[in-house]
Amino acid sequence: MKTLRAQVTAKEPSAAALFFASETPFSALDHPRYTILPGFCDVHVHFREPGFSQKETIASGSRAAARGGYTAVCAMPNLDPVPDSAEHLARERAIIDRDAVIPVYPYGALTVGERGEKAADLAAMAPDVIAFSDDGRGVQREEMMRDLMLACKKLGKVLAAHCEENSLLRGGYIHDGAYARAHGHRGICSESEWRPIQRDLKLAAETGAAYHVCHVSCAESVDLIRKAKAAGVDVTCETAPHYLLLTDEDLREDGRFKMNPPLRGLRDREALIQGILDGTIDMIATDHAPHTAEEKSRGLAGSPFGVVGLETAFPALYTHLVKPGVLTLEKLTELMAYAPRRRFGIPPDDGFSVWDLTARGPVDPETFLTAGRATPFAGMEFYGENQLTVLGGQVVYSKP
Repeated sequence: MKTLRAQVTAKEPSAAALFFASETPFSALDHPRYTILPGFCDVHVHFREPGFSQKETIASGSRAAARGGYTAVCAMPNLDPVPDSAEHLARERAIIDRDAVIPVYPYGALTVGERGEKAADLAAMAPDVIAFSDDGRGVQREEMMRDLMLACKKLGKVLAAHCEENSLLRGGYIHDGAYARAHGHRGICSESEWRPIQRDLKLAAETGAAYHVCHVSCAESVDLIRKAKAAGVDVTCETAPHYLLLTDEDLREDGRFKMNPPLRGLRDREALIQGILDGTIDMIATDHAPHTAEEKSRGLAGSPFGVVGLETAFPALYTHLVKPGVLTLEKLTELMAYAPRRRFGIPPDDGFSVWDLTARGPVDPETFLTAGRATPFAGMEFYGENQLTVLGGQVVYSKP
């Protein structure tokens, strides 16, 4: 990458030039069109390498993140090979070191192959991972989860849990609500999420482990976590933009609406927003999970779980939560930039992005930098267009 000033001066005057034409760029912030925001941090992305580069690569995923205003992301371990040992982790880290345009912090798997049967080599991986998770699969056995919590506590690492009780899934693939019943689909009950959270919160209280709940989607989960926090349990949690903006009433017969956990009901969405407002929900992560166009063309029943979100997260939340006055911009910044770093021990950086918050337009997946195209927000109009992302004095994204 070129230096910041070299990149900016090599172009015609632009938003970048407005901010960085002088030796003291921040003295020129009297242009009302642009807003500077700190670099966001996403603790839940799937960049698919090694093993599934047809879906996404470290290069394409990190470029998409930079376009979305992110200057740090954490990559989940459902890869091939699964990073369940120092040797397997080294393959992922080598690709990150070679191709990432922003810092990508890998997770280590909790169990070998993410199969929930045998603990992974946590101690060997601990110096090189941000946390441990078997994301994509829930740890089914209570005794295994207790042992994993104790191991993570000893290593000083957060355990980030994908909470899903397999015995309650019953072949479901969208929320067990009105849409599923009306259209003949198999539903996923909310209990499949909140029941393992209930179990894990008890274990976290017993072990003192630092416990983080991934992609919270239902009202019962929010209530359980709220009560656990009040009782002093070391728990944090995240939710994703699609759960805050959409419900199962928005579903269409299209794979771009299929993710895990699924879009829930209106009561759940309202509970998530209340959880954001009262501090129960600590951060917003995208669960960016790209698949190929062919895979996502198979409808709700046949498509794999997962949608992309890095390039739409801030515009979606700004449009539907900040502009209507549900959240302040400062609160959204806390959820997307500061809280994730604090919980996961991610170093603060000097990164920032420059947004035109007056710009408005439809979401066009064909313009995405991610290799994935499946988003439930396609065609929706959002405010906010990133002009520039800067990290360490270098431009990591600039609007063409």
